[in-house]
Amino acid sequence: MTDAERTELEAAAFRRLVNHLRARTDVQNIDLMNLAGFCRNCLSRWYAEEADARGLTVDKEEAREIVYGMPYEEWKSKYQTEASDTQKASFEATPRH
Repeated sequence: MTDAERTELEAAAFRRLVNHLRARTDVQNIDLMNLAGFCRNCLSRWYAEEADARGLTVDKEEAREIVYGMPYEEWKSKYQTEASDTQKASFEATPRH
């Protein structure tokens, strides 16, 4: 496999992950953080950081819109629910980087 082919596959897998997360609006970010140690916001931050590392400008809100498929505030108002005390406690106990 060439580097270009690997990059194409990685990009395709990223797009599938983003589309999956967009479709699963029932899955809250806090649940992702508690189970996997990352969430949609992490993914959008990584996207912006990688753009910056390559000399490109993608701000926080642009990166979030790429991941969420809409402005972050719109997604929050449509889909985000209040975290339960159990979710919050688990979040506090979950190691993050």
